[in-house]
Amino acid sequence: MKIKYAHINVLVTFLIFTFSISAFAQIQMPSFISDNMVLQQKFEAPIWGWADPGAHISIMPGWGNTNYQTSADYKGDWLVKITTPSAGGPYSLIINKDTLKNIMIGEVWVCSGQSNMQWALNQSENGDEEVQNANYPDIRLFYAARDNARIPNKDIYGQWDECTPKVTSSFSAVAYYFGRELYKELQVPIGLLHFSWGGSTVQAWTNPEVLKTTPEGKYYLEKFEEKIKDTPPGELPRNYRDPGANFYGMIKPLIPYGIRGVIWYQGENNVFEHQMYRNSFETMVKNWRDEWGEGDFPFYFVQLAPYNYSEKLVGAALRDAQRKSLDILSTGMVVTLDIGNPDDIHPKNKKDVGKRLSFWALAKTYGKENIVYSGPIYKSMKIIQNNKIRIRFDYVGSGLYCKGEKLTSFTIAGNDKVFHPADAVIDNNTILVSSDEVKNPVAVRFAFGNTDEPNLFNQEELPASTFRTDNWDIITAPKE
Repeated sequence: MKIKYAHINVLVTFLIFTFSISAFAQIQMPSFISDNMVLQQKFEAPIWGWADPGAHISIMPGWGNTNYQTSADYKGDWLVKITTPSAGGPYSLIINKDTLKNIMIGEVWVCSGQSNMQWALNQSENGDEEVQNANYPDIRLFYAARDNARIPNKDIYGQWDECTPKVTSSFSAVAYYFGRELYKELQVPIGLLHFSWGGSTVQAWTNPEVLKTTPEGKYYLEKFEEKIKDTPPGELPRNYRDPGANFYGMIKPLIPYGIRGVIWYQGENNVFEHQMYRNSFETMVKNWRDEWGEGDFPFYFVQLAPYNYSEKLVGAALRDAQRKSLDILSTGMVVTLDIGNPDDIHPKNKKDVGKRLSFWALAKTYGKENIVYSGPIYKSMKIIQNNKIRIRFDYVGSGLYCKGEKLTSFTIAGNDKVFHPADAVIDNNTILVSSDEVKNPVAVRFAFGNTDEPNLFNQEELPASTFRTDNWDIITAPKE
């Protein structure tokens, strides 16, 4: 009998030892689940990572008494959704033997795009002064290291930091100004996840599996296959412009981190394919929303600023494609025709860009009233008196406004499709457009040159967007 009891004792000891290993299993988590992070308030926030298959995971948030339990699956993956309270902090989060500290609960936004989103605060207008004043410990910044991939990455390099001059100096100026405005107005912690890459294309930020399902996506994938065939041995064909590269490298690892929405500044590297941009952009937006599974979260984007591109009209055509993207659900567009630099593709005034993005978020996402969040956007046209066209707008605010003696950048055409400079006057918050050169006009375009800097605003001094009333083919050619 003693031998039998000895066997039982050994078995019990083994089971206790095994349970202890399981209970305190070594785990790994992605870089953005860490000290200093911001979790989306009043949300089922995903927390996930990796461990040995079958490992036990225990999560104890510092804001409640709930102890969340799960086990790693056969691949070693685990995920738990924890309920977050209203904004506040700092809190801790105990995950097995690890304790994450200085966690805030607030509003989380992804900030993405190409170089104008990447543009650092210290390089922007009044950058040195702004950097010195960037002390907001309740604003947290995550700057993802740039990476592209042909298969999805599991993690990215980066870390959450409190907003200080040292950290903010190299952080996205547009994202910082956006987040600062939200913080001042909402008085809650703000988390900004910055994922951008100068020179990148919209297709590079889209899942290639999704690209396979669209005509535009198939075109980009076919061009990439041709590139692979033409790449000399020993060289890597992939880069940050190729379809899916940045989605796999940077965005996929972030999903499904809980977010409120996205701000986006990109398009310069798609101007020569402007005819495909509207659909390509919608594909990307839908792709992100589908993968996150949070519904149609807000997606606010920046329209390109004036710039002297090598082919006429391409910049204006891309801006018009962006305007047409406003019919995508829960989107908003910031116009920058008045704060660009035709000789510099990186205009230095990022403060107004960030503030204008915040107008959309404050009004449409957070329900702040009495905020005019957009400049005039083309609504409709009507031919009157056989020689004039009346243009109506959405977002006229307190009324249309001309900054100058007369409105500029309007052109008009008849059935011959030849556009002539036009006279334009404000008439009861509409615009009457005409030209002595066009007796029977049928179409109007506004700010349809690459470098146009028009002077039509609403009374709140938000500029009108590029638009055209026609759907004719846009003929571009190298500039003379």
